Amino acid sequence: MPFPHYDEVHIISDLHMGGEAGFQILRETEKLAGYISWVAEQRPDGKVALVLNGDVIDTLAEKNDGYIVVDHAEAVIQRIMKDPSFAPIWDALAKFVKIKGRTLVIALGNHDLEMSFPVVQRAVVKRLADTDPTARGRIEFSTMGAGYSCLVGESRVFCTHGNEVDSWNYTRYEDLAKAGRRLNTGRSLKAEEWEPNAGTKMVKDVMNTVKGRYPWIDLLKPEMQAAVGVLLALDPNQLSKINRLIPVIGEKAKGSIEVDQRLFAEGFTSPTGKPSQPASVDSLLGPNLMAGLRSGADGNRPSADSLLLAAEKEYKNGSAVTDPQDKTLGTNQYLWDRLTRWFTGVSKIEALRRALQDWLKDDKTFDITDKDDTCKEVLDSIGQDIHFLVTGHTHLERAIDLGGNRFYFNCGTWIRLLRFTEAMLKDEESFKPVYDLLVSGKMKDIDEAEFNFVLPQQSAVCIKTAKDGTVIGELAHIEGTQSISRKIIKQFTR
Repeated sequence: MPFPHYDEVHIISDLHMGGEAGFQILRETEKLAGYISWVAEQRPDGKVALVLNGDVIDTLAEKNDGYIVVDHAEAVIQRIMKDPSFAPIWDALAKFVKIKGRTLVIALGNHDLEMSFPVVQRAVVKRLADTDPTARGRIEFSTMGAGYSCLVGESRVFCTHGNEVDSWNYTRYEDLAKAGRRLNTGRSLKAEEWEPNAGTKMVKDVMNTVKGRYPWIDLLKPEMQAAVGVLLALDPNQLSKINRLIPVIGEKAKGSIEVDQRLFAEGFTSPTGKPSQPASVDSLLGPNLMAGLRSGADGNRPSADSLLLAAEKEYKNGSAVTDPQDKTLGTNQYLWDRLTRWFTGVSKIEALRRALQDWLKDDKTFDITDKDDTCKEVLDSIGQDIHFLVTGHTHLERAIDLGGNRFYFNCGTWIRLLRFTEAMLKDEESFKPVYDLLVSGKMKDIDEAEFNFVLPQQSAVCIKTAKDGTVIGELAHIEGTQSISRKIIKQFTR
């Protein structure tokens, strides 16, 4: 098969350019622009590709109604490209595509679905290459779920964002193509016509509201359990529509079915195996926090799911005290008050500390050699002829020798991540300064905290040919700004 051939391929992911000032999670603009310029200078006489492996922009961070932007998609991408926080990055990409032997590949993630629309792609090409036909020819898009394949030396490289195997964040590419056709033919898409995945619902319906008060929430890992539990334990008033978590969890189960039957070239028939079971609220909160929510007085130990359903039933029967302005489950505090009847003297600080202990027990979130679900499930869906597999999506870098001269990388992210240590979670006293900082909600204070639980690393993968004909794969941290350097974290030779 005729794949493009390069001397070097550099892959980065999860830049998340989007949102207005104060709502942005990418801060390393100068470093990223410098890195793009550095890549452009490699192999002056060779062929070099830069792959932006999904979530390049973040339309979910934009102030738009609905779960996907269709009618105003071009205006949204134009705003992001002109935003002073991101403009230097687009300037660097524009210089990159003007250089002979360079290729820019933009792959789709789950926060930038609009990048698949022809009108958005034309806007990007115009911004980067204007009317220069040669520069335009150096820009490629991979936006329909097929990933991006190329050759480096005699080694085959396959890049994909990774949400293709995530039942919270799967993309219905067929529906996405229909939306693109609507836009291209001058027709609009009604909001109710687009059914988002569970992850998108979580971001738009819950997380964005919370992010206005707690901008660090996007940086919290592990993502799903930590997000739900921290919101419950930290500030229930931020969850004015907390009962939406139940349909979101149900949507995750639907996602499991779609992932089973749709991944890449598969999926022309219904899956034969059993679909994945949806996560329960119990499993999201974890056993330690649930122990604080249960009553031991009379031996009755209801689950969080049963409490949620009971509260909803009370509301529907008219026995709940409701707010006339809230037509879903009553006042902002109602469900939380219903749950906290089962607390046995556990403070909010202690509840959150217990929850974090659950989530971080035997945690391998930051272990670059751990075969997480994204790694295992993408591996199950590709052929043996792929020598270097590269994903993103999880924001967690990986570098794994798969055996048989095959290797897996996750190129991490360029946004910061939060990491809690055992010392922070030792007891309520040691956790209180962390808790107070989280409650304050100010990223500036978190960035400058003495206990330093922000990981500021920016990750990149490079796959290149060596003089002896071997192919080298590297996971590196990008350092510096004006003068870029790379700290090699892991290296494989094939």
